[in-house]
Amino acid sequence: MADGVETAVAAIRAGQAVILPTDTVYGLCASPDRQEPVARVYRLKGRPDTIPSALLCSGVDAVLESVPELDERHVAIARALLPGPYTLVFPNPGRRYPWLGAGDTIGIRVPALAGEAREVLEQVGAVMATSANRHGGPDPRRLDDVPSEIREGCGAEIDGGILPGVPSTVVDLTGSEPRIVREGAVPAAEALARLAAVSV
Repeated sequence: MADGVETAVAAIRAGQAVILPTDTVYGLCASPDRQEPVARVYRLKGRPDTIPSALLCSGVDAVLESVPELDERHVAIARALLPGPYTLVFPNPGRRYPWLGAGDTIGIRVPALAGEAREVLEQVGAVMATSANRHGGPDPRRLDDVPSEIREGCGAEIDGGILPGVPSTVVDLTGSEPRIVREGAVPAAEALARLAAVSV
């Protein structure tokens, strides 16, 4: 399996799936700009296409480039919580990236990265991402935890060593009050307290 920043960037741009370490677990990623690479990731993972995936961005500025319709409140929340182990579900009135499966909402991740994974993301700006496991399987902490059939189907992989192994905390921000969809790396009470402290 090929590795390295240049190889991973080229693979993403060519529409292939790649494995990247995040600040939580290993991610199975691809270009978000076309349906075909996203569908390839879903097939590799065995993930039903009714389950949405996140847009993983290099920084908050890349989030704003990807979803320019975000309002002032949501931008303030993104700047307060990201980068970090959160997936923030925002309104998506422009219905951007429809093949990510969320329709008029979109899940955004800006992981706190270092090393080669950060370089890859900075070069491509954004990828679609889901954990690099078979659907329903354990979240991979190490590259060797990623199932062999997924690794063999990818165009590149980056080894980031041992990761925390707990997925991101998912917060739905599409309603009048934030709602914890999945408690993960950040406890629900801590996430809600941080959100309550955000001023617009």
